[in-house]
Amino acid sequence: MRASQRARGEDVGLVDALLSADERRRSSSVRFDELRSEQKQLGKLIPKATGDEKAELLRKAGELSASVKAADAAQDEAAEETQRLLRQLGNLVHPDVPVGGEEDFTVLETVGAPRDFAAEGFEPRDHLEIGQLLGAIDTERGAKVSGSRFYYLTGVGALLELALVNAAIAQATAAGFTPMLTPALVKPRAMEGTGFLGQAAENVYHLEKDDYYLVGTSEVPLAAYHMDEILDADKLPLRYAGFSPCFRREAGTYGKDTRGIFRVHQFDKVEMFSYVAPDDAEAEHQRLLDWEKQWLTGLELPFQVIDVATGDLGASASRKYDCEAWIPTQGKYRELTSASNCDEFQARRLAVRMRDGKHVKPLATLNGTLCAVPRTIVAIFENHQRPDGSVAVPPVLRPYLGGREVLEPVAP
Repeated sequence: MRASQRARGEDVGLVDALLSADERRRSSSVRFDELRSEQKQLGKLIPKATGDEKAELLRKAGELSASVKAADAAQDEAAEETQRLLRQLGNLVHPDVPVGGEEDFTVLETVGAPRDFAAEGFEPRDHLEIGQLLGAIDTERGAKVSGSRFYYLTGVGALLELALVNAAIAQATAAGFTPMLTPALVKPRAMEGTGFLGQAAENVYHLEKDDYYLVGTSEVPLAAYHMDEILDADKLPLRYAGFSPCFRREAGTYGKDTRGIFRVHQFDKVEMFSYVAPDDAEAEHQRLLDWEKQWLTGLELPFQVIDVATGDLGASASRKYDCEAWIPTQGKYRELTSASNCDEFQARRLAVRMRDGKHVKPLATLNGTLCAVPRTIVAIFENHQRPDGSVAVPPVLRPYLGGREVLEPVAP
């Protein structure tokens, strides 16, 4: 665990502090049990005693009662400190994950080739310019109404979102996922149990008056769906495809991706979530990645798959694969989907367990983005644009757009 913390760039001393706190927790628990046992034995002697002997026993009983209360308080305090430190500790990193920061990922695969716009004889427009030509994106009024990093999807932009969501849900359902519409507000335990109140807390919106959190992904309510439950092992895997609005403060990204809708405070997303036996977690991780690759291939987008480095994993993931689509006007690949293996990390914190014969034990949870709508629209507009500002619709989306093959610019 020390090596894992070091690889993440996190505090290694936290491991030793946790071990020390747990030792105090166990020793204080033993001390409480000893005093409680002594108190019970004394309680049996008092009714049989008389005179001075009884008075002495009552005096000892009073002292012992105070000691028991103090030991109980010490036990609770040590247990609370142990849990507080434990909640700060990230998941154990998979040994094959590349070590380093955000730029130290490993490229596992490249699918498709970026378009050569020069050979086609025109300069590509960025997604916002295309969106304005199509009457699909309005960031000016979004900023007027809600501030920076907000937007309206209008006309074919709104229709394209609905098409993407329906197509993504259709693919997930065909793969055996149960479609879910999830809450956007969750209690603190759900947010904390999924690992979003540690290093990611700065990007979470908190409604202090009601003590609710706005979710940044439906992973949170999907992970908490079976909180405090025991699931039968023979019914695993359980797979859910959640659609929800997502809210992110985007703290620390001042000046980054300020143009258009690539990095915004509110967006909609289709998320895959799996509950599996721990022994099946790595295979399920690959399956989630394969479903994401199927989705992006169907949208005819060039992309690469990366093995995310340790310092960019997030607290709950032991390993994460990102699919990054090519964005022509940026001249680089940008993240569109992620697939994370959280092993038993979330299940332990949320008390989601499996019954395997006579044994009850934690299971494993995994999550994978299928379609983060705004970024997917960015990639479609830029990769499928034509010289006149129109955009070719990938065949997989046409049934959800009334058979439309091209999105045409609107009159000014």
